[in-house]
Amino acid sequence: MDELDSEIVRLLQTDARQSNRELARKLGIAPSTCLERVRALTRRGVIRGYHADIDPAALNRRVQALVSVGIRPLSRSVVDTFKDFASGLPEVLSVFVISGGDDFVLHVAVQDLDSLHLFLTKRLSKRREITGFRTSVIFQQVGNTAPARLPDPS
Repeated sequence: MDELDSEIVRLLQTDARQSNRELARKLGIAPSTCLERVRALTRRGVIRGYHADIDPAALNRRVQALVSVGIRPLSRSVVDTFKDFASGLPEVLSVFVISGGDDFVLHVAVQDLDSLHLFLTKRLSKRREITGFRTSVIFQQVGNTAPARLPDPS
């Protein structure tokens, strides 16, 4: 990725709905050049898609939490089965397979604390492969969608 590709990605992360013509104008390049660059970024897998950023609170999902989950036995089939199960739950926004003391972190959003308690007791605690879980309620979330930049080597 060169500087132009990085700037295209940054501008699309800011507003993915802008037209190719508007994007090209901001970059100071021809629309045809811009379109080809965006298509190349998509083909290379840098741009994976476009989505709407939805506020869970606007959907009456005001309580968010991170749930750390341990499973056993730690085998490919058990990991894949749990990952598929968790990602299919309507309360789960993201599933992270991690290293360390826990095996997964689930980012969940629910209506209230009672709903979070029900999610933990009705959905998770009934799974036989789960050895334990810990829940951290999220008080605030600050997002940074900018791609990580490598430090300047100098």
